[in-house]
Amino acid sequence: MSDFTYRDVSKMIDHSLLNPTLNVSDLEAGVELAKAFDVASVCILPYHLKRCAEMLKGTDVRASTTIGFPHGGHTTEIKRAEAERAIADGCEELDMVVNISQVLSGDWDYVKQDLAAVVEVAHAAGQKVKVIFENCYLNDEQKIRLCEICTEVNADWVKTSTGYGTGGATHEDLKLMRKHAGDQVQVKAAGGVRDLDALLAVKALGVTRCGASRTSEMMGEARKRLGLPAIEITASNDSGY
Repeated sequence: MSDFTYRDVSKMIDHSLLNPTLNVSDLEAGVELAKAFDVASVCILPYHLKRCAEMLKGTDVRASTTIGFPHGGHTTEIKRAEAERAIADGCEELDMVVNISQVLSGDWDYVKQDLAAVVEVAHAAGQKVKVIFENCYLNDEQKIRLCEICTEVNADWVKTSTGYGTGGATHEDLKLMRKHAGDQVQVKAAGGVRDLDALLAVKALGVTRCGASRTSEMMGEARKRLGLPAIEITASNDSGY
């Protein structure tokens, strides 16, 4: 007997549709794939978010997009405007990149105000924020301080990576983030979790969400192990996430 249910793992998946080379047909096929596998959310290129939200209406899959992606260097005012527009377009979860430059500069007041601005917009609308650290560029002290700040501003998740840096989620980083983020702050892994066993491994560390492009392969394997009928998917949207 497997020690997980289908929804235990499907509702960990944020299906990633962020590769800039995905065309409209790819994006819409990706949304349909996410619906078929009943994942947690679709994280899609911002310009196609409104259409994504329309396609997901009436399902249990959330529409999400990115803020300040992928480098976090946008001004706070632009991030706030991005968040407002995303929510107007139907976004339910916003994946926001910290200002990596300011983290490396040690300007923690700026970093906190930057994060708080987007969290405020999202929470006022009843929506949620995942804060992306891009851990491959940071040391442990910086990661810990970010966890503390995210707790202070009531972020909903701390997230390892964009999936487009020089590295992705490591077990060491996930343990560190789970230890230093507040109990109410969840942890999301992104980058390098590409099969079901890897997904189950991060779940065991306390991870509740995982960015993924190989959703079909992971959820197909889950269904196989659980003795559920296969779901036929004709298109692949592997973005390398």
